[in-house]
Amino acid sequence: VQLQASGGGLVQAGGSLRLSCAASGRTFSSLVTGWFRQAPGKEREFVGGISRSGGSIYLADSVKGRFVITRDNAKNTVSLQMNDLKSEDTAVYYCAANQNSARVRIGAEEYDYWGQGTQVTVSS
Repeated sequence: VQLQASGGGLVQAGGSLRLSCAASGRTFSSLVTGWFRQAPGKEREFVGGISRSGGSIYLADSVKGRFVITRDNAKNTVSLQMNDLKSEDTAVYYCAANQNSARVRIGAEEYDYWGQGTQVTVSS
């Protein structure tokens, strides 16, 4: 499975960005997908995840009410809509996929495939 993330950039606090992750190499609907982020000097942290069908979504407390995850299995894509961005959201964002679980997982070690990461910088 190959994952390609895009959509990062520089935005002012309070602004919005939409990240996308395109998958190839395996039936996308068989994969649980997740978003993680890693800020300089910090560990990679779970942002949110979505089940195979899109019917189950889990978001970290730090982004609830601001971020939205969606997926389009027909287009093999998963998106992360980020609203009301804060300086603490600044990080490299990664999409990831789990090929074995039927449920969203929050541990990075539970994901089998990773995209290359896209930088999100929020200026205050």
